[in-house]
Amino acid sequence: MVDADDRFMWMSIDLARQGRGRTSPNPMVGAVVVQGSEVVATGYHQAAGSPHAEVIALEKAGDNAIGATLYLNLEPCAHQGRTGPCTEAIINSGIARVVAAMEDPNPLVAGRGFARLQEAGVKVKVGVLEEKAKQLNEVFIRYITDKMPFVSLKVAMSLDGKIGTKTGESHWITGEKARQFVHRLRDNTDVIMVGIDTVLKDDPRLTTRMEGGGGKDPLRVVVDSTARLPLEAKVINSGSKAHTILAVTEQAPRDKLRALQSRGVEVLTMPAIDNRVNLQVLMKSLAERELTAVLVEGGGTLNFSLLESGLIDKFFVFIAPIVIGGRDSPTAFAGKGVDSLKNAWSIENIELKQFDRDLLLIGYPVRPERVE
Repeated sequence: MVDADDRFMWMSIDLARQGRGRTSPNPMVGAVVVQGSEVVATGYHQAAGSPHAEVIALEKAGDNAIGATLYLNLEPCAHQGRTGPCTEAIINSGIARVVAAMEDPNPLVAGRGFARLQEAGVKVKVGVLEEKAKQLNEVFIRYITDKMPFVSLKVAMSLDGKIGTKTGESHWITGEKARQFVHRLRDNTDVIMVGIDTVLKDDPRLTTRMEGGGGKDPLRVVVDSTARLPLEAKVINSGSKAHTILAVTEQAPRDKLRALQSRGVEVLTMPAIDNRVNLQVLMKSLAERELTAVLVEGGGTLNFSLLESGLIDKFFVFIAPIVIGGRDSPTAFAGKGVDSLKNAWSIENIELKQFDRDLLLIGYPVRPERVE
């Protein structure tokens, strides 16, 4: 039999998911007010700057909050941010008990919310479905603890690891259902990033095209050391309201940059490593703009460079049941590779999904300590 605290915490987590892709740089939070064994009100955080989940649920509950239990997937804030401290709203509502999944990693909170509630006589229980709550807010945790965006890599490849034919054809390796999933990923992210080779080969729009319409276009970032981006590229002529950033180095011609800027492209001049954009600095600059989630849809060169730099947090790898073959057909990861299997990356915490004939592997890259 499912424990009551677990059951209501699952409700909190499910509510929180409804804010996915809309709350950045804030976490996703759901709130459930329970009187006895009855749910009397719910709420979830819908967007940064809007009321927090706790406040929404407590306003709905009214006097039904007196003596009730409040379930939250994250510790309530105790500081003044874009909105007021949620701890005071909880205390003033008459809530008797708070059950939370995890402590907030934000140093402005980090246990202070729980301490304030306990000072006011509210009972507190922490750790219910903690790992599920951490996975839900993995983007926020990475951003708030490391001041870096959470970077997901999406790859669509054949059974033999090819992302296109030797002639450059890559549309479409996977089927329609898999592609719709990718558009949902785009809808849930702040930034979509590609390398210039992908733009030159595929001329993508990098927009979100949800089945039935809707969805938001993420900010587009093109990594392009020498500003080879064509002025007619769809990424800057798609009619989307989404902003496009071109990450270049000092090698980029000034006249070309001025022409791109006249088309509305923002140019970020980054320091170079081996004549390429310093990806670590680029990611830090995105985090400084409160952009917390990056989806990379690059080619083999950008993919391996990010992986080698330790900048990939999560994999979404689609595998189509086709074989392309050919030594000149591009692979999902190029670069210099590793010399020994003991230094190869492994994928952990794997989840598998199927979309018609296509498989999707979701996991987290881990590289062992180098053994000399």
